[in-house]
Amino acid sequence: MPAISSSVGSGAAGAAIFADSDSRKYRYFDPRGQRATHYEDVTVDVQPDPERYLIQNWIINFADGNGAYVKGNTLAQSSNWHAFRAPDQEWERTHYQRQSKIETMVQSVIANGRKSGAPKSFDKVWVSILQHHLGAWKHAEFGLGTSLMQAQRYGYTQMINNATLTNSSYKLRLAQDITLYLAEIGMDIPGWNDELGKKTWLEDGAWQGTREAIETIMGAEDYLEQYFAINIVFEPLVGELFRSGFLMQVAAANHDFITPPVISAAEADYERNLANTIDLIYLLAHDEKHAAANRQLFKGWLKKHRALADKAALGLQPIWSMPHSKPVSFEDVRAVSQERIGQILRELGLDD
Repeated sequence: MPAISSSVGSGAAGAAIFADSDSRKYRYFDPRGQRATHYEDVTVDVQPDPERYLIQNWIINFADGNGAYVKGNTLAQSSNWHAFRAPDQEWERTHYQRQSKIETMVQSVIANGRKSGAPKSFDKVWVSILQHHLGAWKHAEFGLGTSLMQAQRYGYTQMINNATLTNSSYKLRLAQDITLYLAEIGMDIPGWNDELGKKTWLEDGAWQGTREAIETIMGAEDYLEQYFAINIVFEPLVGELFRSGFLMQVAAANHDFITPPVISAAEADYERNLANTIDLIYLLAHDEKHAAANRQLFKGWLKKHRALADKAALGLQPIWSMPHSKPVSFEDVRAVSQERIGQILRELGLDD
């Protein structure tokens, strides 16, 4: 490993040998590949670390004596927190570009659907389901996005914070998309009530397990537990179950061709967020020094949040029997979600 300023006790020019100390690029990290990507250039070491370059320690300390970032914000341990690179390689510019494209697509779908009069042809029972249950789901997405927004502040590196914050942004965007979508189609459907989603979220027994699971995640004090619980546990067992297993499969059979494309962006979001989470958790679960302790920690988180996610999923089961046309059963969708989390855990080596 190259010498760094703190290991030689000096920050003077030429005191240490870095990855690009003999070039004009001024890069002080080892890229994952042969050449650094643009993502690495704009994220790696943007956040300072006294163990790497700040030999004078943190520039700013809080009143309790802690520096700007503290490893103790999570019980997980790493021999090198800076090793993580998000597989989606998303940073500020690329994130805004992708979000903008998604919003353009969603608004185009809604506008074209309304122009053709599609909402008026929705099955009447399906209209009620959209008001109550899609309206309730936006609160679930908002809760997850809020949790991740809080969690991103405590990551020890810019790469971890970036991945967590973009994850939060996707969840909050979807909550907003659902809110606007329901408001817009509601203008074309007589008797529409925008308040039924909130009422269902707060009072309908089918949703109280989901509320409990999300509020437990939001109450976790370990930022990495929140990230783990959302993407490794809740999303495959509840998020995909409801979005892909219900909304996207049942809508068309009930004369609704608008809801699936509005929701579909969320599934692409999750694939990116899941890849990022798996990469980070895998690094920690196979760390050269702390692998055993980290795996034990992750299994504890898994046990806690899987029980809540399973309860939430089973609570939603009655919704599958509500539409007039039922092209898919809850049992089949649940089996897919169980296989999905099994694949994730096997990839991480947490399935034993």
